[in-house]
Amino acid sequence: MMDIVAPQENVVRVRFAPSPTGHLHVGGARTALYNYLYARKNNGIFVLRIEDTDAARSTRESYEGILRGMRWLGLEWDEGPDIDGPYGPYVQSARSVLYHSEADRLLREGAAYRCFCTASELDAMRAAQEARGEAPKYDGRCRARSAGAVEEKLAAGAPHVIRFMMPSGGETRFRDVVRGDFAFGNAELDDFVLIKSDGRPTYNYAVVVDDAHMRISHVIRGDDHISNTPRQVRLYDALGYRLPKFAHLPMILGADKTRLSKRHGATAIDAYRDLHYLSDAMVNYLALLGWSFDGKRELFTFKALIEAFSLKRVSSNPAVFDTGKMEWINAEHFKMLPPAEKLELVSEVLEEEGLLPPAFEVDLSRPVDLKLVAGTEPLRVDTIDAAKKSFARELPRLALIIEVLGNRLKLLRDVRELMGYFYTDDFHRDENAVRRHLASKETGSRLDALALAYENLQYFDRASVEETLRGLADRLGIESGELIHPCRVALTGKTVSPDIFWVITLLGKAKTVERLRAAAATAAAPTAPKDE
Repeated sequence: MMDIVAPQENVVRVRFAPSPTGHLHVGGARTALYNYLYARKNNGIFVLRIEDTDAARSTRESYEGILRGMRWLGLEWDEGPDIDGPYGPYVQSARSVLYHSEADRLLREGAAYRCFCTASELDAMRAAQEARGEAPKYDGRCRARSAGAVEEKLAAGAPHVIRFMMPSGGETRFRDVVRGDFAFGNAELDDFVLIKSDGRPTYNYAVVVDDAHMRISHVIRGDDHISNTPRQVRLYDALGYRLPKFAHLPMILGADKTRLSKRHGATAIDAYRDLHYLSDAMVNYLALLGWSFDGKRELFTFKALIEAFSLKRVSSNPAVFDTGKMEWINAEHFKMLPPAEKLELVSEVLEEEGLLPPAFEVDLSRPVDLKLVAGTEPLRVDTIDAAKKSFARELPRLALIIEVLGNRLKLLRDVRELMGYFYTDDFHRDENAVRRHLASKETGSRLDALALAYENLQYFDRASVEETLRGLADRLGIESGELIHPCRVALTGKTVSPDIFWVITLLGKAKTVERLRAAAATAAAPTAPKDE
């Protein structure tokens, strides 16, 4: 039996074994990632196994969500429920025969027994233990049932469970790759259930049988499983399985240093995908939740993570989930993207937000080279697979907008806030900015003059736009800023924007003139008297 279920010599086989009872959360995704990185670093096999023995809570929706989240993160598995492998099936509900055959073997060998205790008997037993100040646990009363008594119960159809017979004395020891040596007194551990009365296996039993028969070499999981490990070690020994190496990962905490949960905000991976985080940035941040390369470097590509990852560098101390740091990492990854990828991602978000196709088109009257913006090579829009999209004509302008925004665009979820005024007149206006910069007749007359000057421009390129505004300011005898600030608020609704002359150029002559005149009319309108 040992040869059948022993881990293959020198072959790393790891697994991620989620329960389809909810979303793929940050903690589970971090566990999946560490298993994946370890497998890839060591030319091993990454197995996905679905532990769906909780029939009441397991759903198809959760199952599909787990697979969707892992694929979004790029954690492709080598064997799993949808990929054939030599040790399937990879869904626990399809492995019932194996669980029962191994349980029967334990019964025959005297390592397990049938327990017929009723729920009321168990409740009374626990109540008595608590009254005596003892930790509640099963007291082994069914261990001593004779074979004849067991047969009578079975013949009568009495419901029962199958329990593992723990040693009553001594210790159970195991070594953890991350945390070192552990020892648990066997007297503290009860005779736990292997097969429930409905015929389904318990977690502690099924996970051992599955890991052994799938030849898992390293069990990498959260530290909430440490207390389960001594029971599982005893099962490995009783079943004649070779023990895998254990590595328990540190807990992830919220900012308040309590276990990360919904009260700390979004914890489901799907939520971050829907907020348009970059998957590579999410992987980078998840990797840092309990692992460090050298204590200094924090930015990694997926390939670099694989090359750098080691279980020896996993910390035993809890990790704190820091949204601010995650957003910084996301911004840094966005900076590193090639222009074509930025364009593709931003166009998808604009389309999703209903901003593409644009509410108004802009005709850039003079060709504009990206080299004028940031010294980059001109973007080849034909590299974007958008030929059939209704907004394909908009892509050269969008590429310029992205370059002009520069590092202001850190998170794709901010696309509407940062770029909305380029695509629709229904954009957010800062009321304080409007009151501060667009509240006088003098401002209105200046904006009217600027609108007229722009309307008469033959070429509406950045150089001409800047020259026109500064020239008008000189003629009016004012500082350029006295025109620039109200112009910015009129066009963008904000007091802060990218280079205002690029904003004007990219809005185009017609839309710039229209918004300047609308703002001028508002500024010149009489203010209604306040009620006494």
